[in-house]
Amino acid sequence: QVRLVESGGGLVQAGGSLRLSCTPSGRTFSNRAVAWFRQAPEKERRFVAAISGGGGNTNYATSVKGRFTISRDISKNTVYLQMNSLKPEDTAVYYCAAGYTAVTVTTTGAWGDWGQGTQVTVSS
Repeated sequence: QVRLVESGGGLVQAGGSLRLSCTPSGRTFSNRAVAWFRQAPEKERRFVAAISGGGGNTNYATSVKGRFTISRDISKNTVYLQMNSLKPEDTAVYYCAAGYTAVTVTTTGAWGDWGQGTQVTVSS
């Protein structure tokens, strides 16, 4: 099992940008796909984006396609989520998850390891 640590959340105005980072604690996850999910208050945790172990395949939720970009730097053992043109409806706690999972799998149960989450708040 891999413990994941997210960082980079914060408060931003609508139209602004943030970059989230996800790193494993004490281990590498270069052979695992990594995904970002988000959970708004009173709502279910939902898929945002995923990237394959080698970084060659990605998948995005329709709501973020064209605004968010997932990437990974294998040398730094880090996965990023660049979020541009942020909207108030993007406000949520963002979680990264890792697993031996296809990037097209968007259900939470398929991803074995999770971080504690980082809050993103977008003001209007």
